[in-house]
Amino acid sequence: MTFCLTTTIVKPEKDISIKNAVILLHGYGGDGKDISMLTLNWKRFLPNTIFLCPNGHEKCTINPTGFQWFDLTRDDPEYILEQSKKSEIKLNQFIEEIKNEYGLKNFQICLSGFSQGCMMSINLGLTSSENYNCVVGFSGKIINQEDLNKRKTSTTKMLLIHGDKDEVVLPTSLLEAKDFLIRNNIENETKMIKNCDHHIPIEASSVALNYIKNNFQI
Repeated sequence: MTFCLTTTIVKPEKDISIKNAVILLHGYGGDGKDISMLTLNWKRFLPNTIFLCPNGHEKCTINPTGFQWFDLTRDDPEYILEQSKKSEIKLNQFIEEIKNEYGLKNFQICLSGFSQGCMMSINLGLTSSENYNCVVGFSGKIINQEDLNKRKTSTTKMLLIHGDKDEVVLPTSLLEAKDFLIRNNIENETKMIKNCDHHIPIEASSVALNYIKNNFQI
């Protein structure tokens, strides 16, 4: 099977059946191989899980060796929203391909991502026809609360993690997202990591792993 997005795939050990999937979306200028590093630790504790780490559908405008989910060269909220919705279409196609290929349902899929990938995961998790198992987001935010509020069709539970020293996506983004989720009756957990900038430290990776493991009921 060739997916619509070039994908780094980490499968379970030989002869272990696939019961769940984690889809990992990289940040701006990154790629699937980059974020797949999370699986080095996670896969030992999630034996029946396949990890799929796609490259963004566009080359990154400012880093041609990496990819993007939406363009950030224009500081225009409407433009960014429009571009993110195009990305949603491509990602929804990708997810349907995964479900068909591995015989999975939404409740067996965790959507996760860093920065831009977190933003896309939140939108996908709340605009689907059926809830996903969960969303785990690192260092992200809600792209446009007004738009998402209008389009929300599901209530996928979420864990959002952020560094308190993040200067790329400000830590206040975590508080704003939590407020949105509470107001919309969406089950959520949040974790602010002390002395952490815009990256995924070991503490964040461990918190995320435990959350996913509990929700997959491994």
